[in-house]
Amino acid sequence: MDDAEFDRLYGPWESPDPAGARALLADFPAPWWVVGGWAMEAFSGVTRPHHDVDVVIFKRDLPALVELVAGRYDVWSVANGALRPITEDWPEPHPDAGQVWLREHAGAPWILDCLINEDRDGQWVSRREEWSAPLEQVTWVAEDGIRYQNPEVVLHHKALPDQPKDRADRDAALPLLTTDRRAWLRDAVRRVYGHEHPWLPAIDAHA
Repeated sequence: MDDAEFDRLYGPWESPDPAGARALLADFPAPWWVVGGWAMEAFSGVTRPHHDVDVVIFKRDLPALVELVAGRYDVWSVANGALRPITEDWPEPHPDAGQVWLREHAGAPWILDCLINEDRDGQWVSRREEWSAPLEQVTWVAEDGIRYQNPEVVLHHKALPDQPKDRADRDAALPLLTTDRRAWLRDAVRRVYGHEHPWLPAIDAHA
């Protein structure tokens, strides 16, 4: 759904930028990193509007996030479009939840979209295929100290929805990717989405 339809169903967002997310998570005792459009902007330097900032933590660290924001923000688990608050009655996120949203109260806008990523023996796990790696191999740290997902990994995820904003991020990043990163992206798209995926000609054009 587009942003207007989303806001009508779930309520508006007043999300910070990555620097604002860093301030919010300053005392978070575990790793977190930025994905999505903001990660692509940090890599390419090409700006565009953003509906929210997508932050990721490991699922094992969700209790630490809930404790960090207790008394300031309510935490809601999101599963297949359904919302459920994380409270004393429901201390665990919905079993199918892949993310949590934060807001001050029911009448306030959402401020943070936080994906909860599984780990395998402490390693980052891909949501697209059976693949895990040390977090340091699939993220990078900018000069401001904020950790971002590697651009080729973000694009691998963005190839599935293939929305206009995803194609814009792809086109801004492809000329800047190293040969090895473009090759990884091309192979991953072919492997996961098939050899007829519409992104492949654009990736091959920069080979």
